[in-house]
Amino acid sequence: MTNKRFFNIFNLTEAEAIELLDTPLDKLAEDESRYVAASHLINFPTTAAIDALIRAIDNNNPELDNRIVRRKSVETLGKLQAKQGLPAIRTCLSESDCYTVENAVWAIGEIGTEDPEILSEIAQILDREGQNHRVIIHTLVKLNYLPALDRIRTFTESSDEATASAAIAAVCRFTGDYTPMARVMEFLFHPSRNARRACIQDLIDTNYYPAISTIARCPVSIVFRLRAIRLLANNGIERGEIEFADIQSSLEQTLLDRPQDLELIHEYDLPPTLEFLIRQLYETDFGLCYLATQTILDNFAELAPAALLATYEAEAYNDYGAHYHIMKLFGWLKYAPGYDLLVEALNNREPQFQKSRAAAALALGELGDKRAIPLLVASLDTKIWDLKYAILMALAKLGDTSGREITANDDDWIIRARAAGEH
Repeated sequence: MTNKRFFNIFNLTEAEAIELLDTPLDKLAEDESRYVAASHLINFPTTAAIDALIRAIDNNNPELDNRIVRRKSVETLGKLQAKQGLPAIRTCLSESDCYTVENAVWAIGEIGTEDPEILSEIAQILDREGQNHRVIIHTLVKLNYLPALDRIRTFTESSDEATASAAIAAVCRFTGDYTPMARVMEFLFHPSRNARRACIQDLIDTNYYPAISTIARCPVSIVFRLRAIRLLANNGIERGEIEFADIQSSLEQTLLDRPQDLELIHEYDLPPTLEFLIRQLYETDFGLCYLATQTILDNFAELAPAALLATYEAEAYNDYGAHYHIMKLFGWLKYAPGYDLLVEALNNREPQFQKSRAAAALALGELGDKRAIPLLVASLDTKIWDLKYAILMALAKLGDTSGREITANDDDWIIRARAAGEH
């Protein structure tokens, strides 16, 4: 399901967006953007909006700005699943611009087609160098185009790990032989974070339930692991192929997100300083963040709280990655003066800080301060499933059972299952 939280941010009406998209490049005011218009029309699944996006695709002005607008228009038609846009999108498959081709393939996958000629054209793109073959493979599998199997099979040994992972998973789905999925699981611990993230998606797409406990140990952001475990659990339990008991420990291990529960793939050449480790908490590769977190806990438990508070006040308050790691560390370090910051994080409703809310809930549980109980109970009034689940874990840590009673009949099956399973 597409997340629409950030869609309607441009404050344009449909008519204004269409007029802007139709404006020639040389007629635009300095602060006007046709790209913004193409993006904004996702909010309007109307014939007028779709026709405007098609006109934008048909505009073959070679200037870079226009090429970028065409790519975005293709993407928006895909998100709208606009079948009437399929002919225009198909014309993009033969273009030289690799990004336009990639967006066109993806959009056709979103819209859906059984036209063998279109599917054959997509498969032939696998023969072109310089394309994102992973996107093409995913689309061919999504559209169940079995004649592409032999072409896809050649990519199982690709030097690009993300492409190889997609190809292996595709061959498994087409043939029904899932033995090679063990190779995909190996990518969970690859030095490349992109390889790690990509293979998680391939494990989801193949409904490969045996990977759940291994995904829980993968050193990538908790967001990727939680999403994978939840989707695999949803599918597996709905089909009667697994039970909640099969995934509960992996899910809760992931929510706790302790570095000692992960298979860390990085190491230090020399003993690091605390200053260096603090900077590592800002890295976008969470594998580095987890190694730094573990090293802080092992070697700097007494000095770390003051350093963490200083970096929080200087910049981590506005950096959602470092913010998350600091919230967790406050709990594990039993840093009682961090109580107010944890409460603030628990109640932070900014979307980018969502994972910090669950981390703060669990950290409050680690502190053992009973004042947190009513605050945690009040925060159960949320639609964010992982936050609610983390709160139940924190309340249990604090010896409180009221959360279990409140969520016994929750709308979400996984919350009900947790409530029913508490002792």
